[in-house]
Amino acid sequence: MHVAQINFLPVPTGLAHDEVLEQWHSLVDIAELVATAGTRVSVIQAAAREDRLTRSGIDYHFVDIGGVVGTTGRGRRFARLLSEIKADVLHVNGLGFAEHVFAVAQCLPQLPIVIQDHADRPPRWWRRPQWRRWYAAASGVAFTARELALPFTRAGLFEPRMRLFAIPESSSRFTVGSRVDARTETGLHGDPCVLWVGHLSAGKDPLTVLEGVAQAIQKLPGLQLWCAFGSAPLMDEVQQRIAHDARIAGCVNLLGKVTHADVERLMQSADLFVSGSLAESCGYVVLEALACGVTPVITDIPSFRALTRDGNVGHLWPCGDATRLADALVAAASNRPSPERVRAYFDAVLSFKAVGRQWADAYAQVHGDRRRRKS
Repeated sequence: MHVAQINFLPVPTGLAHDEVLEQWHSLVDIAELVATAGTRVSVIQAAAREDRLTRSGIDYHFVDIGGVVGTTGRGRRFARLLSEIKADVLHVNGLGFAEHVFAVAQCLPQLPIVIQDHADRPPRWWRRPQWRRWYAAASGVAFTARELALPFTRAGLFEPRMRLFAIPESSSRFTVGSRVDARTETGLHGDPCVLWVGHLSAGKDPLTVLEGVAQAIQKLPGLQLWCAFGSAPLMDEVQQRIAHDARIAGCVNLLGKVTHADVERLMQSADLFVSGSLAESCGYVVLEALACGVTPVITDIPSFRALTRDGNVGHLWPCGDATRLADALVAAASNRPSPERVRAYFDAVLSFKAVGRQWADAYAQVHGDRRRRKS
């Protein structure tokens, strides 16, 4: 089967196409994980000039849309390429591109289309009739967890025949490595050594995490929390909390922004990974923690339940509940699976090959549906 994955979001002006493949990790990762299942994959990327690159057996077609007027015109342009490469299934990145999906489908009505969610939200209520018509052109939609489809299904945006798939948004290339070597390099320590990677923002709820750590310290006096973060709108509140709470004095370490490669070394140094996220379409850092063999102590939200198979690995705690977080940290610290055991779970459920098999099955289903309707 030949699957074309399409990204309608144009390449930023001035970014070379080989740089796109280096910097847009998910564009490459999603294509390569699908290819691990033996599926032939081509990637179509909206751009300002024509180009074609081949990496790891995957053709990347950069399509010049600069002179094309309107979504309908772009749909015809993409449909022409899809016909030329003889794609069997179209995989679209982003539910926000429903109009583009419809435009392509008008040109290629027999082509099965699967749309992958990337933290998309339903349109405003007055736009929903039009979007419902656009979404009807698709055969299936994939979310990390089926529950994430509820805002769309409750709004009546998907037809009853629409197939809904639960497939992780991506995977991770991180590895377990040597914890001793990683700690020597990073300087991380603690018993347990707990890592946070995420913005210091309301949606990540760092203040609840700090309170949970403060309560857990009573039973885990050797605990050290290490926080790597990008944006930090709650930095003042976090620093004040650390400065004025004697329970966590000396055990919370703010690392600031680190490179992606450094995140891997931090993960390899940690015993536990903690997250207070209130909502996630997937949770890339959880994927990365599991890939490094780190036990997750994360919020009980749909995507995290899906990634851990309802806590089959790690511990889930209710959002905003510091006491339950403290209990989860104590339980995780006292009964830690080995990094190898956590990695074995990742390999079986979340690795490139495991997610690739799920996509291959999804493509086969929508392709079969379309062939049966055609006959």
